[in-house]
Amino acid sequence: MSPHRGAGDRNLSQNAIRSACRDASRRSLAATIGWVTVGALCAQAADRPATHDTPTPAFGWAGLHIGLNAGVGFPIASGGKLEALGGFPGSALFDLTAPNRDVLGPSLGAQVGYDWQVGHWVYGVETELNSLGVRSPSTGLFAAPASLAPAIVAYDLTSGDDGNYFASVRARLGFAVDRSLFYATGGVATGGERGASSLFFFGPSPGAPFYAPPSRSSRMKYVVGAGVDYALYTQWSARLEYLYLNQELQTRVYGDGIAAQYGARQRSEAHVLRLGLNYRFGVAQDARGGIGADQNENDKNENDKGESNKSESLKDIGDHLYLTGDGGAPEAAPAQKNEAAKTASGKREAGDDKGKVRKGATKEEKKDDTKSDELKNEESKPELYSVHGQITNILQGYPKFPAFYKGQNSFPANGQARFGSTANLFLGVHLWEGAAVYLNPEIDVGYGLANSVGAASYVNGAVAKVGRAAPYMRFQRYFLRQIIGLGGGTADDPDTGSFSETLESTQNQLAGKVDRDRLTLTVGKFAVGDVFDDNVYAHDPTTGFLNFAFNSMGTFDYAADAWGYTHGVALEWKQDWWTARGGLFQLSSIPNSAYIEPVLGRQFMSVGEFEMRYDLAEQLGVLKFLIYGDNGYLNKVDEVVDVSLLTGQFPPDITNNALRKRRVKLGGHINLQQQIAPNLGFFLRAGISNGRFETVDYTDIDRQVSFGLVTAGKLWDRPKDEIGAAMAFSGLAGSRVRYFAFGGTSVYIGDGALSYGGEKVIEAYYKLNLIDGVDLTVDYQIIGNPGHNLDRGPVNVFGLRMHAQF
Repeated sequence: MSPHRGAGDRNLSQNAIRSACRDASRRSLAATIGWVTVGALCAQAADRPATHDTPTPAFGWAGLHIGLNAGVGFPIASGGKLEALGGFPGSALFDLTAPNRDVLGPSLGAQVGYDWQVGHWVYGVETELNSLGVRSPSTGLFAAPASLAPAIVAYDLTSGDDGNYFASVRARLGFAVDRSLFYATGGVATGGERGASSLFFFGPSPGAPFYAPPSRSSRMKYVVGAGVDYALYTQWSARLEYLYLNQELQTRVYGDGIAAQYGARQRSEAHVLRLGLNYRFGVAQDARGGIGADQNENDKNENDKGESNKSESLKDIGDHLYLTGDGGAPEAAPAQKNEAAKTASGKREAGDDKGKVRKGATKEEKKDDTKSDELKNEESKPELYSVHGQITNILQGYPKFPAFYKGQNSFPANGQARFGSTANLFLGVHLWEGAAVYLNPEIDVGYGLANSVGAASYVNGAVAKVGRAAPYMRFQRYFLRQIIGLGGGTADDPDTGSFSETLESTQNQLAGKVDRDRLTLTVGKFAVGDVFDDNVYAHDPTTGFLNFAFNSMGTFDYAADAWGYTHGVALEWKQDWWTARGGLFQLSSIPNSAYIEPVLGRQFMSVGEFEMRYDLAEQLGVLKFLIYGDNGYLNKVDEVVDVSLLTGQFPPDITNNALRKRRVKLGGHINLQQQIAPNLGFFLRAGISNGRFETVDYTDIDRQVSFGLVTAGKLWDRPKDEIGAAMAFSGLAGSRVRYFAFGGTSVYIGDGALSYGGEKVIEAYYKLNLIDGVDLTVDYQIIGNPGHNLDRGPVNVFGLRMHAQF
């Protein structure tokens, strides 16, 4: 999936949905309604002035809190059961139960959350990560039931470490009385996996051992509970909390390398009782993170800022379709030329006019200038923390289309519909000058069309590639960002020139003034696309184009796990009219793996990008050049095909580990974003990569050109609406054409045969703003030659996307 998203999406069709999908869809739709409602309420709460008509408790609970907890976990007895799978002789009688080894153990962890308060009622969201020392693997030598004698008299089990942890994203609802807050809580959890295991039978004729990878669960893991917070001091509170943790039935499948023959099932449940201590950042936070400011004054200041201070987030291009100049972090957006200075960097930015008074001004005008300067100074203060969230839901589908045959990775030709959702929380905290730390928990549910295969330019960049019918959560991003100021040159007009810029508060960015020239260092787990290959008109599938071809360059085979994130470091140097970027990122453990390479530097991607900002006929533009290299253990496609021809074993298998060697896969592309007129922008990307090697982590494209237009609805008096239209042409290298023609499969495509013809994509969407923070998008795509195959398609894909954010 594309990592540049904030939530998930799904599918629309004229065909019926299978019953299995209907159950998941109903759960997802219910979650969608709830999350969209919460998002709208949160957005309204963030903008609502404080009222003093309703009596409030002695202590205010609104705002960010961070804390630690410690307690004890009580496991719920759930002995493991080892069963023969279907087809094994006497499987109905085969039943081995290993003793339960789970024990009472300590729980230690940390939590961060945000609360809103209306009178005595408090509601909010909280995420956490905890160790839980209650899981112990069932290992040892055990006697087999007499019914299995004499074939099996005993069996030996060994097991790796269990997942002795849990994490969650929970909603909270409470009632405040004096200095106490009584609350209930519940949400989605993760953790509790049982470790990899081996099984060996003893009898007259001992056989080969059986091995099982770590357990999996197809059901939703969840946590519910209640507690009480008590205010100790102005910004400290203590907590007593009970949680019921259900990490569901964990299943391991044992095989001997030939077939899976045994399954082990074991539940992971526990009661947790714990104490906690939280630091609260304050009940009122002004526009720049100051604590203790009067909320009514905050709202006045926000209104005074007006249209010229809107966020330039890629999530909300809205009625200010201009370019950031820095192609990366959103910044304060001036609305008119007389309100901002046009600098040599090719962007418009707020002037630093501190201490300046208009010549010949009256006494009242001088007083107004002084107040304006004070307001600017207040607005430029660094934000102490930020809390943002979003939910994206997509219904997507297609009717029947022509196809001569199908393969393992094909779109089913008789039509299909799918629905899914992704919810994200974006938390950021200021550490020291220029430094902040960020955390992004995410909840995913549902599936992409054809379980996220079928086209190299896949139709949905917002849905998780790892689809599940039950919601599950992950910490997708956790990183540190350090900004180092380098000053800044004067502008064309020294009277209004700016040595600094004011960043807006948005997802994964704290508001505050920074030097116009600066270094930005990012270290941790994040998406390569968070820093590289950005384009204000085509990058985020949660609000813009859905197709892979427009989220990123299709030939950019960047490092990522199955969700689009990885560990790495990136450095940006912004200077006057240009920006240089470089980064090192861990590849997945094996190509297209769900896991990141655990050994630092063993397999990695290096990437560099140079950006130029300019004016063309007084319209702002950005041109970027990117090169990258994947350095890891990769298969050479021709070698895989040659082995099949020599052995006569078809189809060729690109996942053959025996053929993988350390190799470097190179690629590069250009990326253009150009404002044509106010509220109208154009984008273009063109790239190529080395198709002699297998796809590492992105998609099956070796050359591509994509381009399109995006326009804001201000032209028809709907300033927050948006229309986009784009086209893309993609192709494969000769070696990969031969591989797919022999029936090979890869990450996203593989029809069992191939009559080669490059993929062609057209996408158009209309985004309708319903209320502030909530958009409804109608999307249409037509895929010609899906999977680069002339014998299939075209496919008409219809989509409906609901997106809410605060």
